[in-house]
Amino acid sequence: MTASDHRIARSADGTASDATESDNTASGGTASDGIGPSEGALDRALAIVEFLRANCPWDRAQTAESLIPYLVEESQEVVDAIRSEDARELEGELGDLLLNVAFQIVLAEEAEAFDRNGVVDRLEAKMKRRHPHLFGEGERENWEALKARELPGGESVLSGLPAGLDPLLRAHRIQEKLSGVGFDWEDAEGARLKVAEELEEMRAALDGGDPREVMDEAGDLLFTAVNLARLAGVHASNALARPNQKAEAGCRRVEELARDGGRRVAEMSLEELDALWDAVKAEARVRASGDSSAGGRE
Repeated sequence: MTASDHRIARSADGTASDATESDNTASGGTASDGIGPSEGALDRALAIVEFLRANCPWDRAQTAESLIPYLVEESQEVVDAIRSEDARELEGELGDLLLNVAFQIVLAEEAEAFDRNGVVDRLEAKMKRRHPHLFGEGERENWEALKARELPGGESVLSGLPAGLDPLLRAHRIQEKLSGVGFDWEDAEGARLKVAEELEEMRAALDGGDPREVMDEAGDLLFTAVNLARLAGVHASNALARPNQKAEAGCRRVEELARDGGRRVAEMSLEELDALWDAVKAEARVRASGDSSAGGRE
């Protein structure tokens, strides 16, 4: 087992394995916490940024704030690559994101605000606090409950949520944090019944015709649907991404079929568009059937 391939190795009872102990000791690592040594491969990203800062005018002119748009963009491109299930694309996008993270660390070092060792030390300390059962420091505990206990007196359990979070993701995180302090449904059935209740309230709002009431009830319905998805073991953002992708692909195929017929979708009737949509769904069923059959062949 090489240093670069080393990972936390544990036996079934959660203690470090004998192989991990001996490998750590031989390589100069810390055997007591089970974390293997590192050859510092990721430090090359920091060295690249240092080189760019010294030799490229554009890179030298950047600040932590000026790089925020790139950090956000690269994070989203990583998400897109994960959802595309393209390993080669993900490899490249992770490199771009790593460059942005390394840039922020190097800028902080230049300003003498903190250094790379401090970043890793804080990460290591946090993971040990949040996984006491893995490091011999206590029993397994709920992640959000551990975080809530670390909060300064008087600070909300909801503190720390980024202001720019997507509303759907924010709803999920709010619910997770509340669950960590015991404020949650016992199971998904309670949330399902609440969704049914919110649907009825939405119907009443639609009947009433008050746009503001409709918006409020739509928000309540969506928030409760996120709760149901979470308790069913599904992240609402990931769940919604799939039908979004299917709808986008279907829409593009409808447009393609319309063009093949010398038409534009904006000029077609609802009945004509429905017919094309049914054709697209039929194509998808045929593809799914073919994929299923192919998967069963020797």
